[in-house]
Amino acid sequence: MMAKNNFYTDDVLNSAINKTWRRLIPFMFILYFVAFIDRVNIGFAKQAMAADIGLSESAFALGAGIFFAAYAIFGIPANLLMNKIGAQKWLSITTAIWGLLSAAIALVTNETQFVILRFLLGLGEAGFYPGILLLASIYFPNKARASVVGIFVLGVPFALTLGSPISGALLEMHGFMGQPGWFWMFMLEGLPAVAIGLFGYFYLDDTPEKARFLSAEEKRALIAQLASERQQTETQTVGRAFRSMRVWHLALVYGTIQISVYGLLFFLPSQIASLMGETIGFKASLVAAIPWAFSAFGVYYIPRYADRNPASRIAISVACMLAAAIGLMVSAWAAPVIAIAALCVCAVGFLAVQPIFWTFPAQALSGTALAAGIGFCTTMGAFCSFLAPLIRVEAEQLFSSDKAGLMVLGALTLVCALLIALLKEKRAAAAVDHTL
Repeated sequence: MMAKNNFYTDDVLNSAINKTWRRLIPFMFILYFVAFIDRVNIGFAKQAMAADIGLSESAFALGAGIFFAAYAIFGIPANLLMNKIGAQKWLSITTAIWGLLSAAIALVTNETQFVILRFLLGLGEAGFYPGILLLASIYFPNKARASVVGIFVLGVPFALTLGSPISGALLEMHGFMGQPGWFWMFMLEGLPAVAIGLFGYFYLDDTPEKARFLSAEEKRALIAQLASERQQTETQTVGRAFRSMRVWHLALVYGTIQISVYGLLFFLPSQIASLMGETIGFKASLVAAIPWAFSAFGVYYIPRYADRNPASRIAISVACMLAAAIGLMVSAWAAPVIAIAALCVCAVGFLAVQPIFWTFPAQALSGTALAAGIGFCTTMGAFCSFLAPLIRVEAEQLFSSDKAGLMVLGALTLVCALLIALLKEKRAAAAVDHTL
């Protein structure tokens, strides 16, 4: 994470990038690590909450998905607000708020409270992910951006690799001080975000111009490079960004990626437990961490390879989604060991593609239009993430088969690969953007 990078021939510019890397990347990684645990730990509480508060399969799917409905509603306004008031205040405030809301899920006593708190958690976290992406575009030039987002996205496999056994272990605290295990899981995994948010207020700087960790010469070099790249992009208004066919295409790509991710992710602990013939606990959570441990290598190395071969970014992205589609389908039918191996391939594919994807918007947009474009893509992703658990449950109920959901998700992942391939044709065919 701290390796020295030489993206450009200018030593001062490389020094500025490396200092920025050391300053921001570890903090961004920790933020996403904590955020993702708080976002998906309900998958481990699913069985216990069903027994304790009568949480049904449908209510669980609604609660898992409604987080993203809130995310979709507030995603674009949140990113425009951050662009206006700055990362320092915005990211620190949203981190503290989502930590409190995540911890509050420990106090629910019925399905209605569960769904409401998941919706509020989505509102609280709506500005975080697009805000981090915007921060990366503000501080890092294009050649470094996929590697930067790749390290940031490493927070996902690390959160799921380390967070899975942590969540499983906390569930084993059932009965401590008269509380169920899921009470301790939500409480102890939610409160760290509050402390990190307060720390972030004093740690972050809004822009390279305000960066306390850069020398005057390094600031000038980094600002000049970023300004040069912005001049090469299509500077648009917010309205034109929303009318851009390229932005809509990117949004559809990102949305179908998220269907793959969250159609699997919320159900993975119970799927692994079923393969093992176990209930969800510490043992099953250790096995559930295996796909995410493998995905960490893909998330680290594949975006770096894509940065070194920018002309192959589309082809690499298509390959990632094809691998994810095959993994989903094989896991539905294979024996336990092969199914777990297929899930490892799947996790590598749909996590490694995301840092590469986020290099595309900044190549077409800048300034406020970039903030709006990123917000629109994450909003589409949130909407599709909301649908993902519902699609899986409805497919299983429609075909009376627990395999049907994975097959439908696999088919939609193939659609995503096609959309990415068409993105290559569209970009090659047009030197300028077309609007709707």
